[in-house]
Amino acid sequence: MQEKIIILDFGSQTTQLIGRRVRELDMFCEIVPYNKFPKNDPSVIGVILSGSPYSVYDENAFKMDLSEIRGKYPILGICYGAQFMAYANGGNVEPAGTREYGRANLAKFDKENPLFKGFDENSQVWMSHGDTITALPENFKVIASTDKVTNAAYQAENEKLWGVQFHPEVFHSVQGSLLLKNFVVDICGGKQDWSAASFVETTVAELKKQLGNDRVILGLSGGVDSSVAAVLLNRAIGKNLTCIFVDHGMLRKDEFKNVLHDYECLGLNVIGVDASEKFFKELEGVTEPERKRKIIGAGFIDVFDAEAQKITDAKWLAQGTIYPDRIESLSITGMVIKSHHNVGGLPEKMNLKLCEPLQWLFKDEVRRVGRELGMPAHLIDRHPFPGPGLAVRILGDITREKVRILQEADDIFIKGLREYMVKEADGSETALYNKVWQAGVILLPIKSVGVMGDERTYERAVALRAVTSTDAMTADWAHLPYDFMAKVSNDIINKVKGVNRVCYDISSKPPATIEWE
Repeated sequence: MQEKIIILDFGSQTTQLIGRRVRELDMFCEIVPYNKFPKNDPSVIGVILSGSPYSVYDENAFKMDLSEIRGKYPILGICYGAQFMAYANGGNVEPAGTREYGRANLAKFDKENPLFKGFDENSQVWMSHGDTITALPENFKVIASTDKVTNAAYQAENEKLWGVQFHPEVFHSVQGSLLLKNFVVDICGGKQDWSAASFVETTVAELKKQLGNDRVILGLSGGVDSSVAAVLLNRAIGKNLTCIFVDHGMLRKDEFKNVLHDYECLGLNVIGVDASEKFFKELEGVTEPERKRKIIGAGFIDVFDAEAQKITDAKWLAQGTIYPDRIESLSITGMVIKSHHNVGGLPEKMNLKLCEPLQWLFKDEVRRVGRELGMPAHLIDRHPFPGPGLAVRILGDITREKVRILQEADDIFIKGLREYMVKEADGSETALYNKVWQAGVILLPIKSVGVMGDERTYERAVALRAVTSTDAMTADWAHLPYDFMAKVSNDIINKVKGVNRVCYDISSKPPATIEWE
């Protein structure tokens, strides 16, 4: 039985980071809505309560019955989670004089408390809250303070119940991972047996049980996620898997041909479908990003449905949906960052059940699973690419000419990243492509004046986008070498007909997203 930590999500933007940090400890965790605690699950060994956009005293604040978990599992409340536990037990939570946001230091803490085992003096933590705990409940004791926050952390006496006002999951809490390790491993007794190998073994067994002898259709995109899902399913059910790779006309240059070849080498049963004419027609004149995604998502369903009619005994549709996809598309607060074409269920007309073997994995975990499955590096190390393809990298309406321009510019950028070598400290060299999490070119909805030879030009501008990340939940713009950017810019302007200006996007996530649409 795979033991796990349950993270109760009260709507915080960093809930997923808590999960990510727990996974880094080789511990499985599951994030569930605050009011959906899995009762009678013997695999649960501890509970973490997340932050929230609400104040505990708000009329619409998310609240739960703590008796479901208190005294039954070790509990750690983070920010709102800490405030809620204090408030629900008779403590006071009030608006802070000023919003407490940013770096702080633990001016004092209980060195004997197991939550702070191994902590350094004045350890830096990250605060992000408008409220503060002004009085603790009876039998709760302070175990850490900053110069501005008296009740920065507490524990219920003689109970395995803790609350911290700061966010240990974020990078700026220097020893935040240590705090989570102290809780998950030492306090909860986690065995740290979550790994790519264990995931493959467990998932293959579960897929065999779930699918039996049923036929499964898998929608391939050419990216890491769907490719790993395909190989994982192929190991579980072999010939009962049929893969469909749809060309909606907005893939990267030559990608349809190249990816089909890769899949054949993996021994997958793949059907290639050129549906570009359908998608270009349906996207004609559409400029709104969400409409583009919805049209392409619906188009995929239509194509799959048509192919499913040919495979009369197919009962399942498998997808390479991963955790960040689901998080950005679904939120307990009702807010959607952006929809993903493979999230949200299937229309009844398909008469297929949904199988998502990677739905709880972050991107770097998917890559580790791919390596465990023995997949070639050039597939595993590919940058993420959006399901709607270049449609969401063309701002404004979509035409074949715009796609051509973007494909050419993007091809130059990506090839340049693969060819440019960076010298490491040990003297070895690494392709710049492998130092970047995700890269691509965006076609802007503007034209600019330029000069080529002795002639005035009035042509399109493109933006280069390259970011560094570990899980796609946060990302920073990549500091690419100037000589590299100069060469790429020059090559795009000289070789791509229709472009006379190249810009570089230096926005981080948050507040921006990785893709522009």
